[in-house]
Amino acid sequence: MYAWIFRHLPGPLWVRILISLVMIAAAILVLMEYVFPWANQFSPWTDSTIGLVLPR
Repeated sequence: MYAWIFRHLPGPLWVRILISLVMIAAAILVLMEYVFPWANQFSPWTDSTIGLVLPR
């Protein structure tokens, strides 16, 4: 799949490498800004018990 994408990018090799790096950076940005914060609310590993006062 990645080879197919790389072959269909325009320009010489250095342009295709640059476009690939920009696409990877954009994917990471979208994941960090939108996907991971949204999915964090469903994660059971983010619950903290530090400072929790238990009833007697």
